[in-house]
Amino acid sequence: MKVLHLDGINQPLSIQEIATPTPNPGEVLVQIQAAALNHRDVWIQKGQYAGLHFPCILGSDGAGVITQLGTGVEEARLGQAVLINPGRNWGANPKAQGKTFTILGLPEQGTFAEYVSVPVDYVCPLPTHLSFEQAAVLPLGGMTAYRALFTRAGLQRGERVLITGIGGGVALLGLQMAVAAGAEVWVTSSSANKLERARKLGARGGANYKDDNWTDDLLRQAGGAFDLVVDSAAGPDFDKLLDVTAPGGRIVFYGATQGNISQLTARKIFWKQLSVLGSTMGTEQDFADMIKFISQKQIVPVVDQVFPFAEGEAAMQLMANGEQFGKLVLQVKE
Repeated sequence: MKVLHLDGINQPLSIQEIATPTPNPGEVLVQIQAAALNHRDVWIQKGQYAGLHFPCILGSDGAGVITQLGTGVEEARLGQAVLINPGRNWGANPKAQGKTFTILGLPEQGTFAEYVSVPVDYVCPLPTHLSFEQAAVLPLGGMTAYRALFTRAGLQRGERVLITGIGGGVALLGLQMAVAAGAEVWVTSSSANKLERARKLGARGGANYKDDNWTDDLLRQAGGAFDLVVDSAAGPDFDKLLDVTAPGGRIVFYGATQGNISQLTARKIFWKQLSVLGSTMGTEQDFADMIKFISQKQIVPVVDQVFPFAEGEAAMQLMANGEQFGKLVLQVKE
């Protein structure tokens, strides 16, 4: 089978031929139809991720068709269109992942391949209203957004929500989910075009976080502070989020694409009775609940661009530049 190989730090993805895996007992072989990129893939390529080893096959998001069954898997699963849960072995505590938790695409073979063998418990039927390319957007980003909004932050209908850095896959899925749940959502971006496109997806408004008065602008637009702030950046400007969060409100963050929080005004947190919550990925139940929510609300994820499989490196470079609005997808099977 063909795979996209990563041979080392800052090396380009290259197509190579390797043996097609055979599913072990309790596993299924999935012929990948479409695979989506995540920032995780770029961080691994740049050597900015823990547990690196090379060569490796990246890719945490994949949708495809079951073509072979390991022993113990019911025959009815053969030929089923499925979505792959990239999380592995969350553990017994739903509040936090255990030490054996891993993510598909390192250390295990990922979805940038024609086939991948996975435990049958980690695949679910493809939502019927989505194409393979649309569904491939969901696994890592959808689960991250769902857990942040609902499991960790307990989003309620009618709440005012701020989602920062709109345009990335998780943030956009968070926007779509929050709107579908009946929240009033505002967003931030450094791009006027992304702010406008977010409005078309249901955002009430937004602000350019590079403007000096962006916090005042948002508070004026929303008519008050936010019950919930969802952030993926962290970094030096995280402290400003405390100013736009309502007393008793919550801030939930993941990713930390701008690095560690360099300043945090403690008195704002305790005086306003704020909850600051960390979140990442999700449990097997989070994944199942996310897929159910997407299907019930008929949410269609935003795909920025679909690349042929052979152009995986071009997709990685576009991902690294961060200019996309929505997810970048590889069409593995034409």
